[in-house]
Amino acid sequence: MKLATYTYNGNTRLGAVRDDGIIDLNAVDNSLPSDMLSLLNGGDEMMARARAVVESGAVSVKLDEVKLECPVPNPPRIFAVALNYMDHFNEIPEAIREARKLSPPEIPVIFNKQTTSVNGPFDAIHLPAESPQLDYEAELGVVIGKTCRRVPRESVFDVIAGYTVLNDVTIRDWQMASPTMTMGKSWDTHCPMGPVLVTADEIPDPEDLNVVASVGDEVRQRFNTRDMIFGIADQIVHLSTAFTLLPGDVIATGTSAGVALFREGQPFLREGEKIRVEIDGIGAIENTVIRETEPAFIR
Repeated sequence: MKLATYTYNGNTRLGAVRDDGIIDLNAVDNSLPSDMLSLLNGGDEMMARARAVVESGAVSVKLDEVKLECPVPNPPRIFAVALNYMDHFNEIPEAIREARKLSPPEIPVIFNKQTTSVNGPFDAIHLPAESPQLDYEAELGVVIGKTCRRVPRESVFDVIAGYTVLNDVTIRDWQMASPTMTMGKSWDTHCPMGPVLVTADEIPDPEDLNVVASVGDEVRQRFNTRDMIFGIADQIVHLSTAFTLLPGDVIATGTSAGVALFREGQPFLREGEKIRVEIDGIGAIENTVIRETEPAFIR
């Protein structure tokens, strides 16, 4: 299934994309929830009911009449894997590697993106006044579908709900200012995902997917997920050894070479530019960079 969170006539709903339309799962079967996180928490039984609706239900609305939102708009957590492609590690200038004593990781290097960074697949990315170093990182997103701890390697793919396209947008100078990287990785709007969550049964091999990132007409990144240093099983085994993973948790599995930081001239994202990330079998997201103008607020 291609599951989607979408807004139509002011209402945000859970649906499944079929051809050029969306099936409203709850409208067809009111025992199904109207939001993604509740569906994922329902486990295999609820997912099977959703699949039955998709197979028999009629399209509720045309795809071009809705606004697609982040498929999991309120993930409990977003984990990300740093330096998970050798091409990305190798593009770091040798002087920087030596100064920071960097070497290829021996275990997955994990950091967090705050959940308030979540953004829709076609929504604007903010360029803040505090830094011009707005960068992109095309990544495969893995969405957890079951509560799980100490997952055996042979069971890893049983706990995955599905996959999505993710852009780990980064403010580079803020990232480099702190060893945790969290501040540079978590600005509002800096984790666009989508356009859908493709269930695991429709992606036979998530470690053989082509990923392409383009800024305007220029391809900036092109790689295959087979080249991850730590595969999806490594990541889930490692994370779940320490703590319980929850339905809706998102793992950003890492990016390869081609980020603006290490390209000639450092072509960081500028106001008005569009950054597109596409992954085989899932689709594409495209976000326009706008200058952040939102005032401070306290609620």
